[in-house]
Amino acid sequence: MNFLSPSGAVSAIVSPKSGGRVASLVIHDTEVLAPDTGDGPLAWGCYAMVPWAGRIREGQFPFLGETHRLAINLPPHAIHGVGFERAWEVLGDNQVGLQLTGLWPFGGRATQEFDLADDSLRMTVNLEAGAQAMPAVLGWHPCLRRRLARGRGAELDFAPDWMWQRDVDGIPTGARVRPTPEPWDDAFGGVVSAPVIRWPGALELAFDTNCPAWIVYTERDDQICVEPQTGIPNAFNFDEPPVLRPFESMSLTLTLRWRADNG
Repeated sequence: MNFLSPSGAVSAIVSPKSGGRVASLVIHDTEVLAPDTGDGPLAWGCYAMVPWAGRIREGQFPFLGETHRLAINLPPHAIHGVGFERAWEVLGDNQVGLQLTGLWPFGGRATQEFDLADDSLRMTVNLEAGAQAMPAVLGWHPCLRRRLARGRGAELDFAPDWMWQRDVDGIPTGARVRPTPEPWDDAFGGVVSAPVIRWPGALELAFDTNCPAWIVYTERDDQICVEPQTGIPNAFNFDEPPVLRPFESMSLTLTLRWRADNG
């Protein structure tokens, strides 16, 4: 699925077979997304995390009196849902869908919609429960290049009030602490203004969404991941995980907005 902005200055490619992800985003002849280097589906492009985001400890959680087990895709844990590893069905010019029956214990359906403008890319993921209630956390996982073909290296402008303490498995404990210095692979809250990545001399990219949790990953020297989520990693194992009732739905929209940076 190829998209071109009205002026023709921006293009995007969505790959239904590669997890329904945005595989390329070229802004004024400059690619901003991390490429597929053959290391697997976790660390390239921009993909939806559905029906959960982040790690689920040991791939299991309780729900309505029963323990449910998920496929382990980052041993010993399950991570980022099932959508990013599956082929999606093309539903229209800018929509893809995925039936979740058989992919996780509760069924349901997910859809994504993409809208490209000269100064933005709007991405919406929607999750609809089937006949069963289900826990649900949605997220977006953009992997941005640290260095573009022009300009200087990426600088992250991000001001959270707190971070969730994480354990040795990289999973939040539920306790809130003051943000530590980078590098990060952490969940943050109390984010009032949109995070921004700047490549001085090239671009400025803002993350426009409304969500309670942000996961920021800066441990690699070739990319930065800034991930809005409707809940923190391992949310299904906390006392009150987000729940969809039968046939109820929820959605998360992330709009990437850009402008030139002449610094």
